[in-house]
Amino acid sequence: MSAVAPSSSPSVPNSTPDIARRLVAEALGTALLVAIVVGSGIRAERLAAGDTALALLCNALATGAGLVALLVSLGPVSGGHFNPVVSLSNLIQGRLSPREAAGYVLVQLIGATLGVMAAHAMFGLPALSLSTQARTGVPMWWSECLASFGLIGLGIATGRSRPGLLPFVVAGYITAGYWFTSSTSFANPALTLACALTDTFTGIRMMDVPAFVLAQIFGAMNATLLFHWLCPPLSTGPAPMSRRSWKGRAGLTSAD
Repeated sequence: MSAVAPSSSPSVPNSTPDIARRLVAEALGTALLVAIVVGSGIRAERLAAGDTALALLCNALATGAGLVALLVSLGPVSGGHFNPVVSLSNLIQGRLSPREAAGYVLVQLIGATLGVMAAHAMFGLPALSLSTQARTGVPMWWSECLASFGLIGLGIATGRSRPGLLPFVVAGYITAGYWFTSSTSFANPALTLACALTDTFTGIRMMDVPAFVLAQIFGAMNATLLFHWLCPPLSTGPAPMSRRSWKGRAGLTSAD
């Protein structure tokens, strides 16, 4: 999710990293996120000795902790999307150009694939292996729609009111989503595709991926439209008198 932070350097006010740095940050962040999800799933399954609930708990906690770390560290560089539906939401809100959004999605998909390979390498598994785990049906599709709706909606609401808390809100919601959804809350097309490339605890059959992705996009887009209206961008405050004489009102800004 987006976790844009203001620059900490007073000598470079409102500086924005160039597109190359943002794309590298998105690729790296997505790769590390997938490595955390897949790797912790493998580790948890091996240690839980058949206790699926315990394995899921370990997987959820590792994912939540890793997500906070990634959003806090890389969020100020790229916005900390690591998720195509987040980038699509930002495109709709006018915070990314179509070219930037396409670049974000491309590097997220590449990073996700590399993340699977990195996790497999840590546990001595083949670089890639197609999953055989079935995840399909209306309940799971609805779970992905709702999980993505909440992720985007809470991200917009928090980003526009308490942006400093955004990494913790996003990570907390995703951790909870492991348990309140029947699908374990992928809520991320890049992660979903990556999990089709691992025949481990977090896997999903490739044939089940398209329905998951469509449900995620549907939920995310509806959340964007609703929360953009529900939590409008805050105004920048009263403009100086000279500016008012030209503009008539202060401009709007979005911090989510």
